[in-house]
Amino acid sequence: MPTNRLKVHGRAFSHIAEFVPELTALRRDLHAHPELGFEEHYTAKRVVEALKVCGVDEVHTGIGKTGVVGVVRGRRNSSGRMMGLRADMDALPMTEHNDFAWRSTKPGLMHGCGHDGHTAMLVGAARYLAETRHFDGTAVLIFQPGEEGYAGAKAMIEDGLFDRFPVQSVYAMHNWPQMRPGTVGINRGAMMAAADRVTIKITGKGGHGAHAYLTVDPVLVAAHIITAVQSIVSRNVRPIDGAVISLCAMQAGDPGAFSVLPGEATLVGTVRTFSPAVQAQVERRLNELCSAVALGFGATATVHYERIYPATINTPDEAQFAADVAQSLLGRDHVDREMDPSMGAEDFSFMLQVKPGAYLRLGQGGEGSCFLHNSRYDFNDEVLPLGAALHAGLVEHGMPLGDD
Repeated sequence: MPTNRLKVHGRAFSHIAEFVPELTALRRDLHAHPELGFEEHYTAKRVVEALKVCGVDEVHTGIGKTGVVGVVRGRRNSSGRMMGLRADMDALPMTEHNDFAWRSTKPGLMHGCGHDGHTAMLVGAARYLAETRHFDGTAVLIFQPGEEGYAGAKAMIEDGLFDRFPVQSVYAMHNWPQMRPGTVGINRGAMMAAADRVTIKITGKGGHGAHAYLTVDPVLVAAHIITAVQSIVSRNVRPIDGAVISLCAMQAGDPGAFSVLPGEATLVGTVRTFSPAVQAQVERRLNELCSAVALGFGATATVHYERIYPATINTPDEAQFAADVAQSLLGRDHVDREMDPSMGAEDFSFMLQVKPGAYLRLGQGGEGSCFLHNSRYDFNDEVLPLGAALHAGLVEHGMPLGDD
């Protein structure tokens, strides 16, 4: 779709629209060369090249292994302010089933979540900010590795990201195929849930399937645990507190040994919550319930609970500010300020644990669009200039020159 179909106000969008072909080419090149977390060597190299061509003041590499940070100083720096903008760079371990020219060239790897688009949008913002410098302060452009399960945000923080670049606030956005292009969603609290991994190991006593009375069947125990665990949310968590428990995989026995009852079974799943209190409650009840159910059958069950990503919680003032910036670009009717949170997870949460900020959703699809992590997903290049302009708008409105 042509860029001019989006109705966006402001000089940033018009300026960025002039180099949309270059952003599109970059985005599609990244899509064709997907890389997993902490392996984004080609991606980081392309980002560094692009930032240098854009004329940013500083480019730093190797932060959090493969992370890149660009620095753009405004026309003035009397405010002493510093704002961070973050884009994720990594792809997914999945096979792409698209047939367009820029489809993945790497078997089993795919940009199925739009991080190629996020990276290109932040490069677009970098170019605009470097060319105009219409702000008072310093913009820190954070190109983060390893969002898809590798906690790349945490790695960058532990590698001194905010010590070297002490931003007062940080912002990120994620494309959302269920929203139309030209729309933005946000709220003043939880945007994404905490993601935890739970592994339940059940130990019984194996034996012959024809003589099950001589065994302690862990498969039977697993079946009862799968059912019983669903009572935790419905009977222990308040209805107004969101939580999801999904046991997604089971391993027990050998499919070729149809008459052999195994001695062990393992269940693996995920827990999603928004508050630490509910998270702790679910962990405690999982331990209690699994042990009790297993004991009732003469077996034992151990629960290994891993807290992977915390919940992504916007700080109220920064969320309102980001919504105001989006509204200045798109108009009131195109910004949802009370968007429902998602039970998905996002490691931008680590940054929001140490810095005020906000996480936005950028519409890119609408009804019938292919959702994230689908083998036929592709980022909608129509929204590249809007995302870049929104990044730039956060900087210009958050660190104004004061001469307009």
